[in-house]
Amino acid sequence: MAIYAFEGREPVIHHSAYMHESAQVIGDVVLGEECFVGAGSIIRGDYSSIRLGDRVAVEEGCIIHAPPGETGSIGSDVTLGHGAIIHGSQIGDNVRIGMGAITGFHSVIEDWVILGDGAVLPPKKTLSGGMVYMGNPAKEVRLLSDDERVASGFVVRLYADLAGRYHRGLRRLS
Repeated sequence: MAIYAFEGREPVIHHSAYMHESAQVIGDVVLGEECFVGAGSIIRGDYSSIRLGDRVAVEEGCIIHAPPGETGSIGSDVTLGHGAIIHGSQIGDNVRIGMGAITGFHSVIEDWVILGDGAVLPPKKTLSGGMVYMGNPAKEVRLLSDDERVASGFVVRLYADLAGRYHRGLRRLS
């Protein structure tokens, strides 16, 4: 795994978090308990700070960054789908960001939100909790269902479990 200090600021990664060897974590970054950071993901805390709570799944190919001098924060029990770009956002707890979704500068996502695959949240916009949003630009489409809340929890537990399993069971063959 590629963990870099930048100008004296070093990542703090909980021992139960898993980072793939091709992922990069740079500078002022905190990863909470049982986080999973997939292959090719980049979390840059070079001229900003990045904070991930517990049980955050950063699926393969995600990019997380924030504007200079600011903090990008992601709550606990969050899943960032493959290839998502999170830029200078404040993301609450129990949020699911779809594959290829993009969040703009100073955007806010409250608790219990699904931002659909490929959705684009423009800068300085807020997504209210308990809702599903889709499209470009992201628009509210409906209330989050109980089944979706259960499914989000299932995915969170799946990746938290994978973090431990990867520590114990991943073995490079070549």
